Amino acid sequence: MQYQTIPNVPRPVSRLIFGTSNPRFRRGDDCGAFLDELVRMGITAFDTARVYGKAERVLGQWMSSRGNREEVVILSKGGHPALFIPRLSERAIRRDLSVSCRELQTDRIDIYLLHRDDPRRPAGEYVEILNALHAEGRIGAFGGSNWTQRRIEEANEYAYRKNLVPFTVSSPYFGLADMKGDPFGNGAVSIAGHGNEASREWYRAQGMAVCAYSALGSGFFSGRVKRPSDLKGWPRRAFATEENFERLRRCEELARERGASPAQIALAWALAEEMNVFAIVTSTNLSRMRLNLGALAIQLSEEERRYLDLK
Repeated sequence: MQYQTIPNVPRPVSRLIFGTSNPRFRRGDDCGAFLDELVRMGITAFDTARVYGKAERVLGQWMSSRGNREEVVILSKGGHPALFIPRLSERAIRRDLSVSCRELQTDRIDIYLLHRDDPRRPAGEYVEILNALHAEGRIGAFGGSNWTQRRIEEANEYAYRKNLVPFTVSSPYFGLADMKGDPFGNGAVSIAGHGNEASREWYRAQGMAVCAYSALGSGFFSGRVKRPSDLKGWPRRAFATEENFERLRRCEELARERGASPAQIALAWALAEEMNVFAIVTSTNLSRMRLNLGALAIQLSEEERRYLDLK
């Protein structure tokens, strides 16, 4: 495993972050033995959110039973819209954080992100709220999930003017497959694809941690997808394009040449980006998670990376 530091996070963060937005965690199944194995693999960072069903509770029960809270990094998110209505008042943010801490059985969340943005309000308002929570010791690093680069820039310019702690973490979509539009319909943000090079250049210059959700396209590179009908729900709306299926074909071709899986090649592509990338991946299958770790050992040439991205 590879680890990197993030300002205001007390311990190194594994570059592969396990995402708890999957059926077992959302249902509240006992995932203790599964999580134990992930830690043995070297994964010590876990992504969750207030709206991921019972996932926070599962993590909290596991940490409590193992006594390992100080050995792992927890990333959680609050302020998700309700029926497309923004929920980003200070009251709503504080309530979500309080419920998350109770479910996670902790008094502090290492990385706390606002799950969506409300561009109608000045970004400085959120900087003030998050700085207050940080000063109270309730959150460590903070930032935005599905916030545009321009809004994060606005937030941080405000923080620097006021001598406050800035956003140091962002969680947009990023991966080899280009995301088409807003598949959720409530403010999804992508920095993938040829049209988002300016945003990626900004992240490279800032060195900000990018916790890329759905880094494997929610199963697009699993080896099971051959045609658009193999994709369901939001992944179909996001990734079922001719260009992405050509990326998949090239990924499978290179995987055969390298003796790797398509998922390993796609993940290696994302991790090779010069941004400060942490890839959020999930599975209910330990074998697949072990395969994902193999991506860390794959070095792609610049020619291979350009070929995979249709350049």
